[in-house]
Amino acid sequence: MLVRMAARFVGDEATAEDIVQDVFLRMHKNAPRLHREGSLLAYARAAVRNRCRMVLRRRRVAWRHSEPHPPPALSAEAAVMAREDRREVVAALARLPRRQREALVLRYYFDLTDDEASKVMGIRLGSVRSTRARALAALTRELKAR
Repeated sequence: MLVRMAARFVGDEATAEDIVQDVFLRMHKNAPRLHREGSLLAYARAAVRNRCRMVLRRRRVAWRHSEPHPPPALSAEAAVMAREDRREVVAALARLPRRQREALVLRYYFDLTDDEASKVMGIRLGSVRSTRARALAALTRELKAR
């Protein structure tokens, strides 16, 4: 339970396991002070939460002081092929019916959830999902035909 909690805070399970292990080691050293059983779990949760905050602070500081990595340079041929692929997808997307196109754009370009897309489109949640599935199938057929 503590590892799952820590993993949600820090984002990866390996770091979460390290945090919980460190907390257990510290609890073992402080065992005489933690003699009440009801307080052990509360202490462990608070210690894991505080340790996660410390790890996240350290990551933020390291990220702030590190130099950004430049994106890998594409060769001229790769850049042209990427633009051509993008152009074909946009053209195929334009040939879809309006509602299908809207469902795909809201999901993959604007990164909206199904619930948010249903509110924007004014249709039910299930309709958004089925419309998007039909749109993806049509888009796949269209791109394979080329």
